[in-house]
Amino acid sequence: MKFGSVDNPTDIDFTLPSDHPDTIKVLKKNASNKMDVFVGCAKWNKADLKGFYPRGTKDELEYYSRQFNSIELNATFYRIFPPEQFVKWYDKTPDNFKFFPKLNQEISHWKRLNDDVAPVVDNYLYSAVNLKEKLGCVFLQMHSNFAPKDFDRVVHFAESWPKEIPLAVEFRHTDWYNDKTIAEDLYQLLEENSISNIIVDSAGRRDIMHMRLTNSRAFIRYVGANHQSDYTRLDDWVERLKIWKDNGIEHINFFVHQNIEKESPLLSAYLIRQMNDQLGTSLKIPNDDSDGQQTLL
Repeated sequence: MKFGSVDNPTDIDFTLPSDHPDTIKVLKKNASNKMDVFVGCAKWNKADLKGFYPRGTKDELEYYSRQFNSIELNATFYRIFPPEQFVKWYDKTPDNFKFFPKLNQEISHWKRLNDDVAPVVDNYLYSAVNLKEKLGCVFLQMHSNFAPKDFDRVVHFAESWPKEIPLAVEFRHTDWYNDKTIAEDLYQLLEENSISNIIVDSAGRRDIMHMRLTNSRAFIRYVGANHQSDYTRLDDWVERLKIWKDNGIEHINFFVHQNIEKESPLLSAYLIRQMNDQLGTSLKIPNDDSDGQQTLL
């Protein structure tokens, strides 16, 4: 994931912004006594996650899903898979595993939420629902040149989305978050339709770090810089998640990317250790098996 990559991470101020004033209000409004946490990578293929799989691994997804409890499914951005493929993925993974698939690029980047996008969405969901209870939260990532001038398309898309399927959205044009009037209109729309506002933590795009939750789900896409600062940044995130937990957050979905993806499992394992220690979760630590498998940390 090259989005927001920088040459010199030491030049970046990685301090997490303060919460938007309405974030805690939203959490308290939707407060839950139960919290589920899903942490994962963006890909499971061996070519990207070099060193993660033991020698002789025959099925990468089957092994990955025994190490992590979720995957940010980016493959669905590039191709609309048939229902049979989703059934295969469902059958290969444990009961507690969840997929968080990205909406296809035809929806977000080609048709750009135009009026004629509905059949493509329907076709996508017709396949994706075969994940059944393993379907976590579908997410929409818009191109960085998709600007608020097309806000009416977002309104129609949000209001038309089937409410039984959780949705999260990511906007990359700076005006969505830095034009106060537009931002407040967007937050209200997402709140009214119970759509999660994705937080992207990337070195080169601090301008879109909004820290505004719009429902009881924190959907975080974290992009490391393949630098030691990646770990202290995760420490800061755990501290923020503790605050959100204390205010009743229900879902934490945290997906770790790296510009060199082979280090993603390392960062994810570190994050899980910190969450288990600081948030009281009991997530499995990847590759921390008792059967002699290689440990990442």
